[in-house]
Amino acid sequence: MGTYEILQQTQRPRVSDGQTVSLLAGCETAAQVLVLVWPQLGDFDSLEYAWWLQRGAETLRQRAIAVRAVGIGDRPSGQKFCDYTGFPTEHLFVDETAALHRELGLYQGLTLNPPGLKSGQAAWLNLMLMCAGIASPGTLREVLRGYGGDRRAPQLIGDDEVVKAGPLPPLTGKAFAILGGSGFQRPIELATLRLRNMTEVLSHWSTYVPNAAYLTQRGGTFLFDNQGNVLYEHRDQGILGFAETMANPLAFLDDRVPATTQA
Repeated sequence: MGTYEILQQTQRPRVSDGQTVSLLAGCETAAQVLVLVWPQLGDFDSLEYAWWLQRGAETLRQRAIAVRAVGIGDRPSGQKFCDYTGFPTEHLFVDETAALHRELGLYQGLTLNPPGLKSGQAAWLNLMLMCAGIASPGTLREVLRGYGGDRRAPQLIGDDEVVKAGPLPPLTGKAFAILGGSGFQRPIELATLRLRNMTEVLSHWSTYVPNAAYLTQRGGTFLFDNQGNVLYEHRDQGILGFAETMANPLAFLDDRVPATTQA
């Protein structure tokens, strides 16, 4: 069975109303369908991906792309995620046991199972090892890019935008200009956004991650035309590897989705 057929037949609880319905419900008239299979809803990758989708929301609307996402967690996880990120509750579904991820053959991450550890404890150990780059290619490079800046990436924080991230004092976008200018991703800019996400999750850990057993599970991105043909896919191979081009995670749309005036 192909990826589209699996997604078409999959039903999961929808965050908006708790009803178990098809992941692709309401996508029948879309020009393209973008399906995001996320790891834990409290994962760096899920939160950061949702931020990029909010940033590109107008482009997605203009190109008539229907977006659906499913993440590991339960309905309270999804509600908290949407409250924080602004992702629409009616377009987010939850999978408590990562069953869809396994059916799609997505990377489970490091799965060491040392004797004496419960599944959640083993997942924590594996997650820490992956954060150190073990069985998670590109993670350390991406962490460093978040601190060092990237002239290939767009500016992430507006000059007049105020960012509150954990123990740091509130920062405006102009503060980052002091570190290197404007018009591109400045040093510390992405790291600050990631710190904000980490602070949010750690402050509401049990809500975002009701079951720690799936902490290492990675996700995937799938773009289809209105006939169900795969236009693009990306299967995550590590933490902070949710996109082929991390400097601009939605760049894959440019070559595969024509602009349209359809609402």
